[in-house]
Amino acid sequence: MTSQAAEDEATRERWAVEARDLLVVTASHYQAVTSTRELATYVQQESGISTTRMTHSWIGDVLTRVARECASRGEPNLASLCVTTKGGVGQEYAAEVRAVTGSVPADADQHAADERLACYRYFGADLPAGGGFSSLTPQLTTSRARARKERIEAQEPTLCPVHHIAVPPSGVCDYCD
Repeated sequence: MTSQAAEDEATRERWAVEARDLLVVTASHYQAVTSTRELATYVQQESGISTTRMTHSWIGDVLTRVARECASRGEPNLASLCVTTKGGVGQEYAAEVRAVTGSVPADADQHAADERLACYRYFGADLPAGGGFSSLTPQLTTSRARARKERIEAQEPTLCPVHHIAVPPSGVCDYCD
């Protein structure tokens, strides 16, 4: 291992400790999340170790370390609280889950939403009556709804073979018996 690699290892380990601290605080507030940008800025400021490398080139490794630490403690995955500016967990999250559990979630964002709720419960967030619920971030919910609407609008309508008009959602032409 070169000295640069050793330095990177020590740096990322230190950043993971700092990241965990911020994510524990985040988990103590119901429905709170932090962005990868906020987390990257925080860990560099708190550790006193900064980099000019692009965040995406190292933040996934830091969050994987956090996820492994959570698993070793029997805690929910704090890495689920770190989202992109679009409100999703990003491509690295599935790899983080695989590194810890050995399997990849079918929907990484939904998996993260469920893990976030577990984090809020575990780390003492003030939950609403009934214990709260898992949810996607507002940005991601809006984005998915927009994409679903666009897919529906892009579909060709089913036409009645007799009257040649669009069949309503019931699947029965209004003019057919």
